[in-house]
Amino acid sequence: MSGQQAINREHVFGAQNYAPLPVVLSHGRGAHVFDVDGHRYIDMMSAYSAASFGHLHPRLVKAMRDQLERLDIVSRAFHSDNLGGFCQELAQFAGLDSCLVMNTGAEAVETAIKAARRYAYDELAIPADKAEIIVAYGNFHGRTTTIVGFSDDPNSKRGFGPFAPGFASVPFGDADAIELAINRCTAAVLVEPIQGEGGVIVPPEGYLANLRRICDRHGILLLFDEVQSGFGRTGRNFCFQHEDAVPDGLIVGKALGGGLMPVSAFIARRALMDVFTPGSHGSTFGGNPLAAAVGRAAIALMQEEQLAERSRALGEVLLDALHRIRHPAIIALRGKGLWAGIELDPAQAKAKEVCLAMMRRGVLAKETHESVLRLAPPLVIEERDMLQAVSVLSEALDEVAVVRPSRYAG
Repeated sequence: MSGQQAINREHVFGAQNYAPLPVVLSHGRGAHVFDVDGHRYIDMMSAYSAASFGHLHPRLVKAMRDQLERLDIVSRAFHSDNLGGFCQELAQFAGLDSCLVMNTGAEAVETAIKAARRYAYDELAIPADKAEIIVAYGNFHGRTTTIVGFSDDPNSKRGFGPFAPGFASVPFGDADAIELAINRCTAAVLVEPIQGEGGVIVPPEGYLANLRRICDRHGILLLFDEVQSGFGRTGRNFCFQHEDAVPDGLIVGKALGGGLMPVSAFIARRALMDVFTPGSHGSTFGGNPLAAAVGRAAIALMQEEQLAERSRALGEVLLDALHRIRHPAIIALRGKGLWAGIELDPAQAKAKEVCLAMMRRGVLAKETHESVLRLAPPLVIEERDMLQAVSVLSEALDEVAVVRPSRYAG
């Protein structure tokens, strides 16, 4: 089947809830993927960080294959021999006490919200059904109806109401605004340490540490969503570690499944996790033997191959190379580790047009909104491939941009 035939079939029989680039991938290895026509691409997206270890990492594939030969899915009606070890290793890796394993990032966010609310009623004496969680404008925490209710993205919200109350939004990166929003019903602050879907928005230095101090001062919970930023993406195992701002609850996913399984988790202090009792929350597939085996292998891989350190070092090379482009269509560059957002002047170049031009040259990246092109290559990418991708980005800008005087100061 040709690529176009595959696309046509998807259009006829699939929901049109995504607008993917017109490429049909059939296989991959490491930082490269291949389409049905045999063309090779450098993957500069790594499935929104789900493929942070690259495609089909042999250690992860072996862990999954070994588990498949023993036991697949048994549900949480019974114990399985890998789950306890997985929970211990994940909690210790994050520097917290315990974890509740789910499948998707959105499920883990919902888990965190439920934990914060019940904790607020049981421990903070907040009146029943009045708990409030402070979030940031520009957030992306998933697509369930609860979560899109506190999003400010109209595409995520239109036609899906009514939405759940109990959320207050403030500007991202403004710790003072969060403190001003706290009231007697505030249970928690929930933010991404770096806003990924918002355009790889990096907050001011000290923001995370300030949030920790503010939450401590007011006796409320601090929750970080590191579904995209966790597992080495920013040059540390977790982004909060750049400022030693340990949260009360941490949400992880994507890379935790090694690109092979949907695996997520809510990791928390024991007192927060203990609000859950039998029957209060769960998932048939959450923490299944396959997920536990792959998750344990992913944690071991992070530590033994020092992938966070690799991300930090390669990230410096990436950002330096991007700064050297100095194309007049570039308004701003943001990033940390192997995660970068290139903001474009939409009057000169649309981000999707640049992605299409890159695709034609053998590099896959993806835009967010109309004006930001984001790069998040696998942590195992070779430097030469990464720099080749940056060179292709420069060529793509030259192809599609309507050149005007630069607004980018470097």
